[in-house]
Amino acid sequence: MNLQKLFEMQKGLDTFIEKTQKIERDVFKEKGLALMVELAELANETRCFKFWSTKGPSERNVILEEYVDSIHFILSLGLLKGFTAIEKWPVIEEKQDLTEIFLMTQNTILTFIHNPTEDDYLAIWQCYGLIAYNLGFSFEDVVRAYIEKNEENYKRQRTGY
Repeated sequence: MNLQKLFEMQKGLDTFIEKTQKIERDVFKEKGLALMVELAELANETRCFKFWSTKGPSERNVILEEYVDSIHFILSLGLLKGFTAIEKWPVIEEKQDLTEIFLMTQNTILTFIHNPTEDDYLAIWQCYGLIAYNLGFSFEDVVRAYIEKNEENYKRQRTGY
């Protein structure tokens, strides 16, 4: 499976949410902020920045779920701006400090929100490829978790989440 299948799945979910919630306005900035929040939630689960604590990171499946929450919004932002030509998962095999990666990713997202170019959108994907590698997530892990969360998001919409 390539990213095009995920874009298709996200388009279906976005359309369903827009109809269910009667969304008739541009929600680009809201989705951008949601992506930043999801990135922060991911960082929180890794606990990479919590130098004051001896508690370790959350379980792998919890961290993966937070990761794919971000993937939903990255896909959705790409759909809004027509940046859907990306097909392959960005593989960045470079060990880096997670705190530095999260800060770089936050900056990349902010840059994109304020000036949504295709290059900046692709830079977000690169950051998430780097995060995946440093967390030990394969593309297959991400796809499986994305599909599960996508189904859960439909259920949430149907039950008044």
